[in-house]
Amino acid sequence: MNGPNVAPIIEALSAVRTPAQPEEYDIHAQVAAALGAAGIPFIHEYRLAPRCRIDFLVGRVGIEVKKGRPASAELQRQLRRYLASDELDAVIVVAQRAMRLPATIAGKPVHLVSLDRLWGVALP
Repeated sequence: MNGPNVAPIIEALSAVRTPAQPEEYDIHAQVAAALGAAGIPFIHEYRLAPRCRIDFLVGRVGIEVKKGRPASAELQRQLRRYLASDELDAVIVVAQRAMRLPATIAGKPVHLVSLDRLWGVALP
């Protein structure tokens, strides 16, 4: 499976600029604004299953927003639950800090948009 074309979504998300200490809600608002500005329709807080809600759904691509640098193992467990859904073909993680994630989980592509790389400066 080649997976869905996530390039336009990632390009829109690459326009997000957050302050150094945003709240997760602020990041959600900026992601929504970036998707809207790019003309990309989305659903915010989409319920994939009971107690399984992804932050954004764009077609068959899920977007999960994380403040700071989440624990990789915990995030991968969360993504595995999401990607078990037949409604998702791929997931994009928008994280405040860079991290390592596998290229696929459950045979579906995983992409990372790291907001600290978008700042253009090194932060502690």
